[in-house]
Amino acid sequence: MKFNKVLESLVNYEAGKPIELVVREHGIEAKDVIKIASNENPYGCSPKVVKAIQNEAFKMSLYPDDSMYELKEALAEKYGVESENIIIGSGSDQVIEFSLFAKANPSNKILVAKTTFAMYEIYGKRTGTTILKTPSHGHNIQELSDIYKNNKDVAVIFLCLPNNPLGECLDKDDVFGFLKEISDDTLVVIDGAYQEFASFKDKNKKIDPKELINTFANTIYLGTFSKAYGLGGMRVGYGIGDKEIIKSLHKLRSPFNITTLSLKAAIEALKDEEFIKSSIVSNFEEMVKYEEFAKKLDIEFIPSYTNFITYKVKKDSSFICEELMKRGIIIRNLKSYGLNAVRITIGTKEQNDRLFKVFEDIYRG
Repeated sequence: MKFNKVLESLVNYEAGKPIELVVREHGIEAKDVIKIASNENPYGCSPKVVKAIQNEAFKMSLYPDDSMYELKEALAEKYGVESENIIIGSGSDQVIEFSLFAKANPSNKILVAKTTFAMYEIYGKRTGTTILKTPSHGHNIQELSDIYKNNKDVAVIFLCLPNNPLGECLDKDDVFGFLKEISDDTLVVIDGAYQEFASFKDKNKKIDPKELINTFANTIYLGTFSKAYGLGGMRVGYGIGDKEIIKSLHKLRSPFNITTLSLKAAIEALKDEEFIKSSIVSNFEEMVKYEEFAKKLDIEFIPSYTNFITYKVKKDSSFICEELMKRGIIIRNLKSYGLNAVRITIGTKEQNDRLFKVFEDIYRG
């Protein structure tokens, strides 16, 4: 059977290994496995969300409100925009897909950092577009600017702020300075999946969606409920942009792309700001321990504005990840990105203490 030729150049996205896999392959009980690989909130989600889902579970047989009125209104109030500025996706990566299908094609290009969220390239290749990458792994404004100036057929630019999987983040002033150079016909996607963390740690990193889209009509801001809000399993993301952009993206959205219970979870999650603040405060308190641990073992790390940290290890990263998995600890290997490095989600105190002990045994052994 013949398939679309574009599939020949695609690789599967490497998702974090599930706990169930470790249970099956290594015979470890699920209760003894810790997963700090996929940047999920280790504290779960707000208890108010859990209660709301329990109360609404009987509605799972019903299709959701396809207008997503209540969630859009809540997001519009949070960010000071109008509901017409918002599109809801099955995770923010679905809005990435919409953005690329709306703009990218075989006659133009997209521009990304060398090492960033893999789905930009995967979705981009599906459209047949050319992928341009910076020489440096992270977001280098000068490199992005130079490449853009030399390629006037760039249709879409992705800026992951802060960046997954490395953790670094550009200052807002540098981002806005760069955006002033960009043609109105180039769509710039600001992926703010980890903005709750970055804006808490350093106000200079904060990207305000309202200011962004009011200043630059060719931009779209992405947010998600999968990280700080602890709803990775519910798959809810959103895009905020100029009304004309959002109107066009809606033509690509299939009906009922978010479940009834996912909508309810997201709506309730927005109401519990204290839970989010507590999770973020704990995250950065524990991150200090990761920085100190790295210095103790003479491991280079990337200062992080997220809920994870990247270690540039001296031992083989695949070996480290495999040995940790045998002991019931799942982290992320970055070998597929061309880096001998590991990405570790900042867990709870108990999870982190266990990781430090086992990691040191493996690293020094």
